[in-house]
Formats: sequence, C-alpha cells, structure tokens
Amino acid sequence: MTGLTSVVLALLIQQVAPATPAWTWTLYDDNPLVLANEVPDTARLRSTFECEPGSSVVRLSLYPAAPAHGFARVTAGSAATTAAVEPARGDGLRLVLRSDHPVFAAFAANGHLGVMIGEERRVIEVQRSHLAKLRRFTELCAS
Repeated sequence: MTGLTSVVLALLIQQVAPATPAWTWTLYDDNPLVLANEVPDTARLRSTFECEPGSSVVRLSLYPAAPAHGFARVTAGSAATTAAVEPARGDGLRLVLRSDHPVFAAFAANGHLGVMIGEERRVIEVQRSHLAKLRRFTELCAS
C-alpha cells in the first residue's frame, strides 16, 4: 500500500506543481554570433547578445520590455556606461555596447550586468557554469 500511495502522491504533485522553464545560455556561432538566454526549442527569450565576429560591437536585446527611448545606465562590477535604447523585434529593447569596454570586461569576469532604463532595473546573470560561453563570445567579438 505504501508504494501505491507514493506513486499517487508523485502524480498529484506533478499535476499541481507547474513545470519550471529550463532557462539556459546558448552560444550560436553562426554569423552573427549570438549568446542567448532562452528556453531551448521555444521562442522564449530573456536576453540576447549579438555581434559580428571581430567587430567589438555588441547588441544587447532584452525581452519582454515596455517601450522605452533615451539612455540606459549599464553597470558591471565598479564599471559603468550609458547606451542608447531603441526598440528591438517583437516586445524587446536593444542597446549597443563595446566588448572592449570596461563594463563588458567586468561582465565577462563576473557574469553580472545591471541595466537601468528609466525606473526599470534588469540584472542579467550568467551562471558560473555558463561563464565560458560568455568569455568565448567576448573573445570572438573582439578578434
């Protein structure tokens, strides 16, 4: 009876508890080079970093985001900069950063990037297990 009770309880938990999306970082080394925070095999994105290899110009897109214009304050570690905000495809916003800027270097080192647009603050976090992808992205953008 105990085994049957355990199975029934497990099935009930699966039906009641919503599945947590498996957000991950994926590096696509096509042209353009893209580092995406996504749920694989879906259209769900939180953010993407794109660049043409060797250009040092990185386009950061944030999803979903309310329409905004003006400038964003971008921080990582003790470094800070500003970047113009423009609409991105769908419900996103886009900023342009340089991969050779101290903000991006601090981001590649610690995996934390703060973006303040008006009153909205976003923190982009690349988990330790994915830092090698971020560093490879930075290397390919700059070389």
